[in-house]
Amino acid sequence: MNRVVESCELFTFLIENYKYSKKEIKSLLTHGSVLVDDKVVTKYNHLLKKGQVVSINKYNKSKDIDIIYEDNNIIVINKKEGMLSVDTDNNKSVTVYNLVSDYVKKNNPHNKIFIIHRLDKDTSGVLMFSKSENIKKLYQDNWNDLVKERQYVAMVSGKMKDSGTIRSYLYEDKNHFVHSSSSGKLAITHYKKIKENDSYTWLYVNIDTGRKNQIRVHLKELGHPIVGDTKYGVKDNSKRLFLHANKLVIINPLTNKTMTFTASIPSEFKL
Repeated sequence: MNRVVESCELFTFLIENYKYSKKEIKSLLTHGSVLVDDKVVTKYNHLLKKGQVVSINKYNKSKDIDIIYEDNNIIVINKKEGMLSVDTDNNKSVTVYNLVSDYVKKNNPHNKIFIIHRLDKDTSGVLMFSKSENIKKLYQDNWNDLVKERQYVAMVSGKMKDSGTIRSYLYEDKNHFVHSSSSGKLAITHYKKIKENDSYTWLYVNIDTGRKNQIRVHLKELGHPIVGDTKYGVKDNSKRLFLHANKLVIINPLTNKTMTFTASIPSEFKL
C-alpha cells in the first residue's frame, strides 16, 4: 500500500503507519523492500519530505548477498562497497552482518553468525563469518598463524615504482584518524604494480598485519592515496573507494587444509 508522508525519519514513519514490528521493518529495509518515490531506500534515518510516497514491495532478490563459499561452520561473501561490516553505535543503516544473519535465519530462526574479521565500510571483497562462537574463536585466536595471504587490489593516484614494502607503527588519534607515529601497532604492507597510466597506478597489495585503515594510510603517506578515499586522500568525483579485497588464503583450523577464497575485481576498476 502506498502512503503519502509528512516530514520525518523513514524508520519512525514505518513504525507509526504500518503494522510491522521493529524487527520486521529492519528486515524490509535490509532487503530493499521499502521504496520512497519508487526508489529503494535502506537507511533507517533517511529523511522524508512532505508529499513523498512510501511503498513496500516484496523481498527484492537483487539485494541478496553474494556468497563465495558456505559450509556448516563458515560463510564467506563478496562484500559490497558502502556497507559497514557490523553495527556501530551511530549506525542506522543496513550492515553486512544484518544481511548474512537474515540469510542464515531463513532455514532456522535460531541460526546465528559471528564476524571473524572486518573490512572498512567503503572497501569491497572477501569477508568471512562463522556460524558458531566456538568456530569464531578458533579462527580469531589463531588468525595470524592461519592466514597465509590477504590480497587487495587498489587504484592509486600518480605513478609508483614496480614494488615495495611499507612498514610503520600506526596510531589512531582522538578524531579517529590513523597515522604513522613513533608508537602504536606495527603495520606491514607490500605492494606490486599491475599497470599504470599518466594519472593512476593499479596495485596488488598484500598485508602482513590487519590494522585499521592500514592500506589507505600507508599509500597516502607514500604520496599516492587511493582513488576515492575522501578521508585520507582528496575529494574527487569517484563514486567509490578503489580498494577491493580480492583474495583470502587461510588454513581451516578443523581440517588443517588450505582454503582460497576470491572475489571478482569490480568492473569499475578497469583492469
